[in-house]
Amino acid sequence: MKLLKRKKVENKTDLEKVEERREEVLAQGRKFKYPLQYTKHRIVVNTVLIAFIIMAFVAVGGWLALYKFQMTDEILYRATTIIPVSVAEVDGEKVRFSDYLMLYRSSLSSIEQQAGKLGNDVDADYVRTKYKRAALDNAEQYAYAAKLARENDVTVTDEDVAVEFERHRQVGGIDRNEEGFLKILRDNFGLSKSEYERMLHLNLLRAKVMAKIDDEANATADQVEKILAENGGNLKGAYEKLGGKVTYEETGGLVDSRNIDGGRASEATKLEAGQQSGRFISINGDGYYFVKLIAKTNTEVNFVSIFVPFNKFDQLFAELKENGKISEAITLE
Repeated sequence: MKLLKRKKVENKTDLEKVEERREEVLAQGRKFKYPLQYTKHRIVVNTVLIAFIIMAFVAVGGWLALYKFQMTDEILYRATTIIPVSVAEVDGEKVRFSDYLMLYRSSLSSIEQQAGKLGNDVDADYVRTKYKRAALDNAEQYAYAAKLARENDVTVTDEDVAVEFERHRQVGGIDRNEEGFLKILRDNFGLSKSEYERMLHLNLLRAKVMAKIDDEANATADQVEKILAENGGNLKGAYEKLGGKVTYEETGGLVDSRNIDGGRASEATKLEAGQQSGRFISINGDGYYFVKLIAKTNTEVNFVSIFVPFNKFDQLFAELKENGKISEAITLE
């Protein structure tokens, strides 16, 4: 039997010998392979755990900074433009934290440009809280406008924003170059072009929604147009006929064409004496204006105007507050 067994081994082919040797080598290699695989697995698991812990710390820290301590610094603001966190909810519509901080920071920058940096005393805290409240109210209105815009098929295009940007750049009839205008925005409000365009988008959307849903204001504006066509453009006569539905205002003489007055002075500079404008939405987006030019110079205008206010949006928003449909994630004392 031993002879037969030895003979069987001796009769192995070269291929079988190579395969046998290959298995021996692989068996030796497995001793090192599997411990290394286990080590790699541990490294991956530990890396994931560390990353998760870091992310958890960042998330908790960010939450505390935004919601508890209400920090408004540049880093947090930039983070909210990337991460879509909300500061409030209006009738189911999320209010973007980035919009709130953008509005607050630009307002605060403006007041500090005029009065100097705010300190840390009680009066300074009162001013900050006041501007935070105003910024949050505006951000909530913008969010509600976005909800109504979807429901009423109202949109604002990039072209709309570009046209409005040009209107602001040339307000008062002064054709500022874009670089100079952006410097004004940056120095006085701390805003970049994209941030200002975001503000214009929000304001245009709210204004369009206000105009779309306010049937009473639109009917009144139609009446104004009809009366002006019948009485030769007598704005005061239209006001007297419509009573409390509209307001009437006279400049009483020449005023600076750069006046910030809802866009009336700027619109008046485009007219000739005796001409009247058609209806146009105020820069503030709170109603329609009609303007008639009395006289003008290169830098001043004298005009009269009629204002048709938008009331429906404010009424609806007030009802949301009364019915508890606005919830805020921060507390402003």
